[in-house]
Amino acid sequence: MAFLVAGTLRVAAHMADAQDSLARKGTYSLRAPRAALTICSPEVPDSTVAILEATLQALGFHSCQRREASAQGFLGELARFREQLDAQGGPVSCALVALVAPREQLRRPQLLVRELSRCEALQGHPKILLLLSSAPRAAPEPGAFLTGLRELCGRCPHWSLLQLLTEVFGLASRESCRASYCPVLRSSLRGTLFLQEAGLWDQEQEGSPGAQYDLSGARAALILAVLRERPGAQRDVEALRGLCESLGFQTVLRTDPTAQDFQEELAQFRERLHTCRGPVGCVLVALMAHGGPRGQLLGADGEEVQSEALVRRLSRCRALRGCPKIFLLQACRGGHRDAGMGPAVSPRFWRWLRPSPPTPSHADVLQICADAPGGPTPESLDLADVLRVYAATEGYVAYRGERGSDFIQTLVEVVRAYPGEDLLELLAEVSRQVCALDVLGPDCSEPRKACPEVRSSLRRRLCLSRAGVAAPGCANSGSPLTHSRPVGRGASPSDLVQVSNPQPDAGS
Repeated sequence: MAFLVAGTLRVAAHMADAQDSLARKGTYSLRAPRAALTICSPEVPDSTVAILEATLQALGFHSCQRREASAQGFLGELARFREQLDAQGGPVSCALVALVAPREQLRRPQLLVRELSRCEALQGHPKILLLLSSAPRAAPEPGAFLTGLRELCGRCPHWSLLQLLTEVFGLASRESCRASYCPVLRSSLRGTLFLQEAGLWDQEQEGSPGAQYDLSGARAALILAVLRERPGAQRDVEALRGLCESLGFQTVLRTDPTAQDFQEELAQFRERLHTCRGPVGCVLVALMAHGGPRGQLLGADGEEVQSEALVRRLSRCRALRGCPKIFLLQACRGGHRDAGMGPAVSPRFWRWLRPSPPTPSHADVLQICADAPGGPTPESLDLADVLRVYAATEGYVAYRGERGSDFIQTLVEVVRAYPGEDLLELLAEVSRQVCALDVLGPDCSEPRKACPEVRSSLRRRLCLSRAGVAAPGCANSGSPLTHSRPVGRGASPSDLVQVSNPQPDAGS
């Protein structure tokens, strides 16, 4: 009996800490202990390891385990690390795992992400995976990337981790000797992550990062949306078009495009940008259709087009060199349905324990890729300054109902309210709100979860407010992460986007 009570109290502690992790309305709490692990292949120089450990110290990870293994043994080492954290019997506020190996050996980071996400001690807490190449001429060179990150931490302790990384991405791409790569991150974070306590108190006093995209040039948006057999899609189109126009984007809309139309409309959009008389400040492309597990979109004719090919084609437009390119993708990325993760506890104790709602199994993950293939890869500079925002995690269903999709409707609400804030931080707030919702799909009786995913190679801070125009919600300069509306199971219908008869955006 004592064992059962002890185990139940431990579960209660996990629940309380998970609920408190985002208690600051969009800011992760790091009051519990942190954990860090570096796994290096045998050929990694000691100098690189020393710089890595110094960088982890600057980020606030003062105790770091170090292990050496071949790339084939990385998954096993990570599994042992996960088991060790769970065996401690208490929550971990944040974990960072750094993997250093030759570039060709870091090909399947998603397996490592899934392993780390299984850790019960980390449920509801941020999990950071840093991929570094040990190649002699890696671009950017890992030592330079880490040194830049460490120095920036010392100068700007009040910046969030996403702000730090965006600044370092810009420095790394500008200083790369080959000037052919830009680092990239993949994020499902649900809030702002400050790794140094100064961030919680000094951000208003010391201000935000100064390196910001100049959006004084023309703004252009292209919305390609399949409405046929996608109930609620019209609501998404109307909401997103209204947002784009309010932000000063000259918007082109095409509904029910065929697979060929997707390519032709994008080509015409690119040509118009080429012939634009003045500089282009920013472009936004929204792709809405049924989707599949290999990144394909289905046109209104049922034929396939590859979303990644569309992204690359536009990103290589010479008129867009150096300006931000935003891609919104409301489509399924596979057929998996996520039931979410929550602490395991005997049903007999549920009546006096208030369980925290399940968290999407792929939430709270940040991958940072400085120079490695597979997963998020370091993009060529043609693909720098690109922000992809997906309605669902890779391999999973994206939901949509008669009132539109949670992803598009929530994104429009958040950006309308705070257009002057950093877009990456706003997207973390969008994820927080979407992840808090339960979805009852047409083909399952149990609640399911959705988790948006962000992939970014932005090199500056991106704010969409129109210069010189008082945008809605800007009268109060507070962050949305400290003035957000309540979400969750207890919210009233007016507080969140309710999904009625939701349909997956999956291909047939």
